[in-house]
Amino acid sequence: MSRRHLGMIAVAVLAAASLTACGDSDEAGSGSGKTLTYWASNQGPSLEADKQILQPELDRFEKQTGIKVTVEVVPWSDLLNRLLAAAASGQGPDVVNIGNTWSASMQATGAMVEFDDATLGKVGGKDRFVPAALAAAGAPGKPPAAVPLYSLSYALYYNKKAFADAGITSPPTTWEQVAEYGRKLTGNGKWGLAVEGANPSENAHHAFTFSQQYGGEWFDASGKPTFDTPQNVAAVKRYVDLMAADKVVNPSNAEYAQNQAVSDFANGKAAMLLWQAAGSNLKSQNMAPDAYGVAPVPFPATPPAGGKKVNSMVAGINIAVFKHTKNKDGALEFVKFMTSDAEQVALNKTYGSLPAVKTVAGDAAFAAPEQKVLQEVLATTAAPLPQVPNESTFETLVGTAIKELFADAASGRPVTEDSIRQKLTRAQQQLR
Repeated sequence: MSRRHLGMIAVAVLAAASLTACGDSDEAGSGSGKTLTYWASNQGPSLEADKQILQPELDRFEKQTGIKVTVEVVPWSDLLNRLLAAAASGQGPDVVNIGNTWSASMQATGAMVEFDDATLGKVGGKDRFVPAALAAAGAPGKPPAAVPLYSLSYALYYNKKAFADAGITSPPTTWEQVAEYGRKLTGNGKWGLAVEGANPSENAHHAFTFSQQYGGEWFDASGKPTFDTPQNVAAVKRYVDLMAADKVVNPSNAEYAQNQAVSDFANGKAAMLLWQAAGSNLKSQNMAPDAYGVAPVPFPATPPAGGKKVNSMVAGINIAVFKHTKNKDGALEFVKFMTSDAEQVALNKTYGSLPAVKTVAGDAAFAAPEQKVLQEVLATTAAPLPQVPNESTFETLVGTAIKELFADAASGRPVTEDSIRQKLTRAQQQLR
């Protein structure tokens, strides 16, 4: 696909986003003088909890620099559309959090400050950041469009008491065991596993991992979509079948999109959970750390031909600066502050994520069992999502297709290879 055609598509997508998103039209130039506007992603149990966590840090930054930062915590369900709308309109915040998988897509808009060597030098230098995290901050061969803030991977969380009561002595290592154990754990109003079936990004993340395990890819080497391959169909079916065929997921999960799966796990309504660094959320809901175990995400018992030993995306949150800011120097100073040693320890410890900088990776704050599992996964069995301009559109289209498949399963409609292929083909046609 030519650069001109990609540009035309990007303009069309952004124009649509500007009509449908809920960006604030009066925020242009919000970084003038000694103020900055910051859109933070929802990392904690609620938007208000995040604001309470972040405000003392922002106050500390203001005390150090004299720059006041006004924060808005944006839910994941709104964040991408609002970022695209801000990019298209040139109006919006100065500094933003973005899911690291969106980095190349946001870079393609041309609206983000790129972190070339000189700009990276203003926030501590390239060598400060964990290489794998920085690699997921923009398109290959280009300067990053952001820098890493929080590093994450997926893991399997399991309720120790529920497992013991069911006579299960260890966490599952295969999807076949997830189904087997899940059936033992399902009954009397409780379920084996909780998922966020109506969350397109969550669905797309699992679609990527399952596809890797089943020998598939969502884009070829040239960036062309390959959504409806037999491998991807089989991968999506394995995931949706946890509800549709295995019956270990509550059909109501087809409507979950706001961390309800975490709440179900914390409240004992589900015995297993696939999540990124759930510890802080579980603690806020009064689930003690010794009440649950953390293990790597399972694999197929018999890997299909071409299957890879991948059980998580390289997950994380990046921090970026919009070109339309009127206080670029202040915005970069804020990025430097948020990625400083002190803030990396404080914030990642609170959220249960991992630091994105090398200097504090060995801090005792990240030696808990949960963090050790996440570190091991990131180091050995995680893979980055494709850093292509259409990645964010892939998440929306494929994630929505899986949302529809979960809705079919919840309603008792059959979820077959044909029905999955049809939805993936439609998603691929929409992207093209």
